[in-house]
Amino acid sequence: MANALSGQKAGEVTATPNPFEFHVYGPRHLSSPSWWDLLRSSWKDPNYRRMVIACFIQGVYLLELDRQDKRDERTGLAPQWWRHFMYRLSQTLVDERDGSIYGAVLEWDRRALLAGYAPFRPAGAPAAVVALRGTLLSGATFRRDVVDDLRFLAWDSLKGSVRFAGALAALRSAARRHGAGSVCVGGHSLGAGFALQVGKALAKEGVLVECHVFNPPSVSLATSLRGFAETAGEVWGRVRSWLPYVGSAPAAAAAAAATPAAADAKEVTLEGAGTAKWLPHLYINTNDYICCYYTDAAAGTATVTARGGGGGGGGSGSSKAAGGDGGMGKPGLARMLTVSKGPTSFLDAHGLQQWWADDVELQVALNHSKLIDRQLRSLYAAQPASPQVSL
Repeated sequence: MANALSGQKAGEVTATPNPFEFHVYGPRHLSSPSWWDLLRSSWKDPNYRRMVIACFIQGVYLLELDRQDKRDERTGLAPQWWRHFMYRLSQTLVDERDGSIYGAVLEWDRRALLAGYAPFRPAGAPAAVVALRGTLLSGATFRRDVVDDLRFLAWDSLKGSVRFAGALAALRSAARRHGAGSVCVGGHSLGAGFALQVGKALAKEGVLVECHVFNPPSVSLATSLRGFAETAGEVWGRVRSWLPYVGSAPAAAAAAAATPAAADAKEVTLEGAGTAKWLPHLYINTNDYICCYYTDAAAGTATVTARGGGGGGGGSGSSKAAGGDGGMGKPGLARMLTVSKGPTSFLDAHGLQQWWADDVELQVALNHSKLIDRQLRSLYAAQPASPQVSL
């Protein structure tokens, strides 16, 4: 028995690290910003950007768990997940109904940067990030989380939620303070649904912020009914085009307008809109049935391989997709990364950890997504021409 404690001082207790500590659960090869980033910023690497924002969202999950377990700032697990990247907690987004934390505003920490002998923020690093967590199946917050899950499932919208209003106000405030080009919003699962919808709401106001959504929900009753109605309309148009024509020339023109070709010509799509004003970055695992419907393409889908992990400091892990855009997609199309080699079981496929894992392999889907088209159609619909009055 005495030999079992050999090499350990008398009275010394070995603390078992928490499995969610950054150095245990987090990425292995992501460096902290330093003076080298002033010459070659890691934030220009899309892999590094994806992994860091995923870490920020993990920090928000842990903020709520720290609150439930009564851990303070000194003993909490959450601060490790942003301090490593020279960010600080500026604001917590709290649901006043139950006191739960569902989001946070993280800002670039100038004091920490100066301590590392770097006088200013590296190029590409956001001044502020609004991070939103998904559903937690523990504690009192479970009820509020599930209510919002059911809200999305029923209506394909989160606008009626208290959390939507809070997230939108925080994002709008950050954009006013730092400028829209220096702010981004990110979320996972339910939080991805909020991030997508508050980003779209600001885009309607002309404020375009960068948006990163991980495993966003794609299944809802409203979407299913809408898709069924569109499919039924296409089928009816084809049936009418097959029927022998009997009637006048105006009736023939009306029948021709009901054909799918005419309907496709009238439908506004992101591809037809040219360079879109605002498009999110989506991260999808097709083995996750909650988000997999984002990969349904309205047109053909082309994919190119992108290196997944290893997006370490200095941009050494940068992956260049077709067209040299760093795997960020092409103008007018949703920027979507899908897992080609990674978790396959549902719980792992829906998890956040895969998006900072070193061994995951991703594909850049240069795809005209049917679901994104439907969700963002109101942003790119052609505005009706104002009537001109001749004098």
